[in-house]
Amino acid sequence: MHPDPFTIAREGETNGQPPVAPNPEQAAEQELLDAYSQAVTGVVERVSPSVVGIEVAHTVRLRNRPDAQREVRGSGSGFFFTPDGFILTNSHVAHGASKLDVTLNDGRRFSADLIGDDPDTDLAVLRIGGADFVPAMLGDSSRIRVGQLVIAIGSPYGFQATVTTGVVSALGRTFRSISGRLIDNIIQTDAALNPGNSGGPLVNSRGEVIGVNTAVIPVAQGICFAIAVNTARFVVSQIIRHGRVKRSYLGVGGQNTPLSQRYVRFHHLQAGSGILVQTIEDNSPAQRAGLETEDIIVEYDSHPVSGIDDLHRLLTEDQVGTHATLTVLRGVDKITLHVVPAEAKAAA
Repeated sequence: MHPDPFTIAREGETNGQPPVAPNPEQAAEQELLDAYSQAVTGVVERVSPSVVGIEVAHTVRLRNRPDAQREVRGSGSGFFFTPDGFILTNSHVAHGASKLDVTLNDGRRFSADLIGDDPDTDLAVLRIGGADFVPAMLGDSSRIRVGQLVIAIGSPYGFQATVTTGVVSALGRTFRSISGRLIDNIIQTDAALNPGNSGGPLVNSRGEVIGVNTAVIPVAQGICFAIAVNTARFVVSQIIRHGRVKRSYLGVGGQNTPLSQRYVRFHHLQAGSGILVQTIEDNSPAQRAGLETEDIIVEYDSHPVSGIDDLHRLLTEDQVGTHATLTVLRGVDKITLHVVPAEAKAAA
């Protein structure tokens, strides 16, 4: 009678000897891999019910037929941040949409309303009817560290609840929004993002949202960006209160320009560049203050202004209606103007 080959194989594995203990390094690697997998799967289970897919329709006029229109469709992602249907996403996903439809993780589908958006930070708030939705937990982006694990969840190309992982690659980046303003404190990550991921959450290993995924560099690999959740907290509160983010403005158009070191030393300036004024809006705060084209703005309310981005950072909501000083170079002279910033108009 021939022996069972499976019995021989099992006996042959140890040859009658006690099982060989696994290599300590291999065991440690397996334990680490299991911990990583458990962290990711645990986060996905907690956060996925909060993540939604967003289908967007825009009505556009045909160039060659101004009287004709057609519908252009797109998609994005978002997530609940309250149980009563408020959803955070990107402005570039929802801005100007004629129709917004939201699909939940469990397959339910709702029509959504745009509560407001802020192109300057690329954030928007939607709302759907209903209650008892699962909100994502918002973290603190000031506590993020380079190298920590992050998880992105979204609907790239319409594939609902797609998960990618990576690390925080860098902090404190700036990214120029579609409106031209710089968005500060951007998180750079190598968690893969694709079209449709926009507006989805970037989550840490505790399941807290630390960023809102917003952009990739198409020609690069592994360079993706998210808006810090602390920025989102401020923007959301403004949108829910006012329907938009209130900022101040002067009504100036210009470009950054370097200054001669002779001017810098002579006028004791704190920066080596300023803003060359090229246009001034009619009946604007700048016009009322007496600003002229060819002036070079070098200070706002005693703060150095080295370029347009510096001025944008200084023109906050608190400056609306507040008297301030504007220091400019006019020819060889340095003069001080008194200006009262007005509230900026909402983006069309």
